[in-house]
Amino acid sequence: MRLRSITVSFLAAATMLLAETAQERLQETAAVFNEIMSTPDKGIPEDLLTKANCVVIIPGMKGAALGIGGKYGRGYAVCRNPSGSGWGAPAAVRVEGGSFGFQLGGSSTDVVMLVMNERGMENLLKSKFTLGGNASVAAGPVGRTAAADTDARLNAEILTYSRSKGLFAGVSLQGATLRNDDEGNQELYGKPLTAKDILTGNVTPPPEARPLIAALGRYSHSEGRGRQK
Repeated sequence: MRLRSITVSFLAAATMLLAETAQERLQETAAVFNEIMSTPDKGIPEDLLTKANCVVIIPGMKGAALGIGGKYGRGYAVCRNPSGSGWGAPAAVRVEGGSFGFQLGGSSTDVVMLVMNERGMENLLKSKFTLGGNASVAAGPVGRTAAADTDARLNAEILTYSRSKGLFAGVSLQGATLRNDDEGNQELYGKPLTAKDILTGNVTPPPEARPLIAALGRYSHSEGRGRQK
């Protein structure tokens, strides 16, 4: 009975933490990305961002434990237009995963994923997939010149990063599940849309997406750049 009560309390708290609007979450996503990239020596290497087909940003991904430990978060994925003329509309996504076991405390972590090629993008277009299962994943390098020593990691379809308590680093998210957030897309676009509908370039971005798309273009030198095979 006590475990059931703890679990119900945990789920209720999680629902409250995620009760922001889709528009507010999109604004937070842009703010997190700008903050990370404003410190080049400690951010994502811009040459990797330039090579990426898609970027996934989860602001304030939650980890908590009161008998049950886990992680979850809501954010957005953005992919390049097929023509290479810039970035397309954002699709709402959820990240879920974790482990059972007794843990104390909680944390809030910003997560960024670079989808490096079309194989990774094909997974992103599915209703859900598992990092390290359906798609190969590795901790991404950090800093302006870090990419020079990462040939092995560049074979991964997805490179992952996290920022917690001001520390930004590459981190492995093996075992986490990334899935469509259909409710978030409905709220943002006013009609039912899947991630595939949005990320393949057939949807006009909403006004709230402009700051995020502008930031991605500014830091990725995206003009004239197509998707990587």
